[in-house]
Formats: sequence, structure tokens, C-alpha cells
Amino acid sequence: MLKIKEQLLSALAQCLEHMGEGLGAKAAFESPKLASHGDLAVTAALSLSKLLKTNPKALAQQLQEALSASAPFQAWVQSIEIAGPGFLNITLKPQAKQGIVREILSQAAAFGCQPKQDARVLVEFVSANPTGPLHVGHARQAALGDALCNLFETQGLGVHREFYYNDAGVQIDTLANSTWCRIKGIHPGHPEWPEQAYQGDYIQDIANAFMAKETVKSDDREVTASGLVEDLEGIKNFAVAYLRREQDLDLAAFALRFDEFYLESSLYTSSRVEEAVRDMVRSGNTYEKDGALWLKSTDFGDDKDRVMRKTEGGYTYFVPDVAYHLSKWERGYAQVINIQGTDHHGTIARVRAGLQAVSQVRALGIPATYPQYVLHTMVRVMKGGEEVKISKRAGSYVTLRDLIDWTSRDAVRFFLLSRKPDTEYLFDVDLAVAKNNDNPVYYVQYAHARICSILMKEGLMSGAVSETDVFDVDATPEHRHGELDFERLLAFDVSALTSDVAQQLMLSLSKYPEVLANAAKDLAPHDVTFYLRDLAASYHSYYDQERILVEEVDVKQARLALIAAVAQVLRNGLRLLGVSVRLKM
Repeated sequence: MLKIKEQLLSALAQCLEHMGEGLGAKAAFESPKLASHGDLAVTAALSLSKLLKTNPKALAQQLQEALSASAPFQAWVQSIEIAGPGFLNITLKPQAKQGIVREILSQAAAFGCQPKQDARVLVEFVSANPTGPLHVGHARQAALGDALCNLFETQGLGVHREFYYNDAGVQIDTLANSTWCRIKGIHPGHPEWPEQAYQGDYIQDIANAFMAKETVKSDDREVTASGLVEDLEGIKNFAVAYLRREQDLDLAAFALRFDEFYLESSLYTSSRVEEAVRDMVRSGNTYEKDGALWLKSTDFGDDKDRVMRKTEGGYTYFVPDVAYHLSKWERGYAQVINIQGTDHHGTIARVRAGLQAVSQVRALGIPATYPQYVLHTMVRVMKGGEEVKISKRAGSYVTLRDLIDWTSRDAVRFFLLSRKPDTEYLFDVDLAVAKNNDNPVYYVQYAHARICSILMKEGLMSGAVSETDVFDVDATPEHRHGELDFERLLAFDVSALTSDVAQQLMLSLSKYPEVLANAAKDLAPHDVTFYLRDLAASYHSYYDQERILVEEVDVKQARLALIAAVAQVLRNGLRLLGVSVRLKM
């Protein structure tokens, strides 16, 4: 059906081009709001009527006649109707929609994916300071970043997943001091407890491990504690390694992988920060005032100039960010996307200003909009009808591990992707564990499991042993369950799929590649969750209206092929979101 739609779009473009030079570029199909209005809609007559100085209905009539005379429309279109002030509603022939079943079953996991290309994109996400457990904000970043990377990969892009560790600066000194206080027996509430210290129970865990002379190993380091109370540098190194290991465990529990962990400290040891400052000064876009060094960021669209080096010494936090993003550009990443909380909004203009200043000196040609940002709002958590604000372990916030322990990895991923990033989200723990249709992840997984039970019964899918079985293409053959028998399914004739409900389901399936393309372009992985919920609803509606296992062999086989195609698209979408594909519920 995808090729058929391309043929129809090409015919529409040719007809519009005949109406006026350059109008072929306006060719586009939309989805009618109501199924009764057809399968595709064309609004060109409305948008072009003023330009062509023609009544929209008259223009729609002219376009209808031209399209009806074209070979693709004669081959695949059942009717073209004029509606309203000049809409064209197009209804496809059943065989045009039936082709999508074979496309899906023949392409399987590759359905919706585009050929590989040379373009590369770096996505930076999570990037938590190694000063505490990952919180629910990091969880939202993790879900967004991973899904977005998977989306880019479906479009053929090379993707680099990066985690930036802020392992330098004031917050690391605060971590070391907080741990030192716990070692000395100074706890929150004690008169000597520092006002800015970290208060969670995890600080006491670090102190105990340090005094026990434990060895901790994280992604890139292994540190053995000295156990010496006054070894402040040793406490700092051990605490960072300890929390990096804890974050590694959190990421593993979320099934999240990164290609690189980039250290802020390396920007100083490699002199990248000093070199960036030097070139910002050389660009002529800095000045001295009140003993501080300022960047004239207003020259690049910022609302005010920004301090680079404070009066008392030391750089403000956006300066190493400039050096870091210069490294991204120099590593060959012309497209970079940062996923951060909305509290980082104020840093965007100053980082971009610093990059432009250095770009001028080094003739790098960095675009003014580099890097791109996806900003997300806060996540609130409800449990037992009350808002949860504090985790005993973290001391002041709910952690990623809390959410996973209370619900599941699947629920956390799907729920946190079910709203636009800039929309505040209320994570309902009780809903996330509910086994009913109000739980969106359960609803989608149940649609897949419902199909599996039928296909297994008919011997068209390898069986599941227990309700915990999931479909995993990465599993070894002896541990793999739920594989479709594509050879048999592709041999089934689908011409019996002529009912309205079957055709609507096939039309829903055909939209999947376009959903992926648009979601990747718009940096909107939440669109995939919306699509999967709609597809699951379409399937449930189909199942309720049309019995699958009927006596007529040709009808039964056609319907089995259709629901197998639905299962495959549900699998593809869930795997993209990082959600497991259940064979039984």
C-alpha cells in the first residue's frame, strides 16, 4: 500500500503542476477525521483557490476530473467525492489496502524502516551529576532519549548515545563534604550539618562503604577506599565512583545503554575549557567588568550578557558546556540533540552564543541553532491517591528505581512517553500496575497477547511456556518464543478482507511508517505511543466485530494474516519504545 500511496501522490502532484508551475510541491494527503469520509483527503483546492483566483469548489471539480483520468487513480481508487467548501475525499479499493498485510509480513521487524544513510546524530540524555540516585526527571529523559535514538535508527541515521557526567565543580565538593560529615557522625539536624549538604540515606551508605575500605567499580574507574577520615580527596573520588556505580545499576534496570560516558573533568585536563575561553576572548565578544569576565551574549540573541569567569575566580557552569559542545562538533556531529529539563532553558542562548563566538575565530561554520534541545517538564508521582514527594533513599525526591520497583520497567517507559515532553506529567503508580484497559501499556500489550493466543492455536506462532514469556529477537533460538510462521502466512490469500472494519484496520497499519518518519522529524516519540494505543483499539474493535476462526478456510486464513500483521506492527512499536512484547497476559 505504501507504493500505491506514492503512485497516487505522484499523480496528484502532476495534476497540480498542470494547474500552475511549482504547485506540484503542494501535493499532500491528509487523514479524514471520520472513517465515513473515506481513506484519504485532499485540501489543495481550498489552499490554492486564492492563488489561482478560482472558486474552491470549481477547483475541486477540476482536480477531481483530472485525478479520475490518471492511471494510478483508476487502478486503486474506488471513489473521489467533493465535500464541504472544496475537500476531496478519496476511498481506496479494497485490494489497495490489502497489500499492506503482505508488506508487513514480508518486511517483519524492518517494516517502517528506511535504508541506512551516512548522516549521524548525537543524542545526549540523562547526564546526571554523580551526586545522587537518578530521579524521576532523569527517568523521563531516559525514556525520551532512548526512544528518540531508536526512532532515528528506523530512519537510517547513525546514532551515538552519550551521557555527560558533571564530575567537576561545586556539587562534587558538596558530595565529598556531605560524606565526610556522615563519617564524622554529623547527620541532618546536627548543629554542624552544612546547609547545602546532600541529605539522603545514600550518603550514609557511601560513608559506611568508605570506612569499610570497600572497592567500587563503575563504567570507567575502580576505586578502593582508604578508610582515613581526613582523606578528603580520597572521599571525593570514592563517592563519585560509588554513585556512578549506583547510576550504572539504575541504567541497567532500565535496560539503557550508552555509547560513551563523557566526563566534564576531561574538558579541564585536556585544556578544552581554557582554549574555548581563549577563543571567545579572541573573538572580541567578551569584556571585563567588576573584576569578572563577561560574554556579550546579547549580540547573539540572549536577553542579557553572561558572566564567564567570576570575580572570585572559577568559571560559571555554561563555560564548560561551550567547550563540551565544541567537542561534539569537532567529533563530526553536525546534528546534536540534548534532552534536558525545562530548568535548563536559560542556558540555551548563552551556550549557543559561546559556540558562535568560537566558531567565528576557528571558522567552524557552526549553525546558530546548534545544538537542538528537547526540554521536558517535571514529573509528579501519585500513589494510593496521594502525591509522593520524598524517597527515603534519596532524601528529597522520588527515584527512577522507586518507579521501577513500584510498577515495572515497561510501565515507566510507556507512561513517561505518553505525553509531549513539554507537558507536565502525573505518574499514577496505581494505574501503572492495574490490569485493565485504563492502563495504556497493559492495553497495548494485551492486544498483542490476544492475537498470539489465536496464532499459537493455529500453529502460526511458536508457543509461550508461561505468562512471563516475551518475544525477544535477540534471544538464542532455543530460548526464543512467539516467532511468526511468515512462510505460511505469506501464502494466505487476503482478498477476502473486504469488510469496513477490516479495511479500517489495514488503513491503520499503513500509517505506521509515516508515524515513524514524522515522529523522528518532530522529535516526538510520544506520537508512537498514541499510534500504538489507536492500533490496539482498532484491533480490539475488529476482534469484537469479526470472528477470526470461521469455517470458510479462505476467510479464516485472510483474517489470520491480518491479525499477524497487527501483531508485527505492535511488536515493532513496543520494541522501539523499549517495552517488552508479551505473549501471554
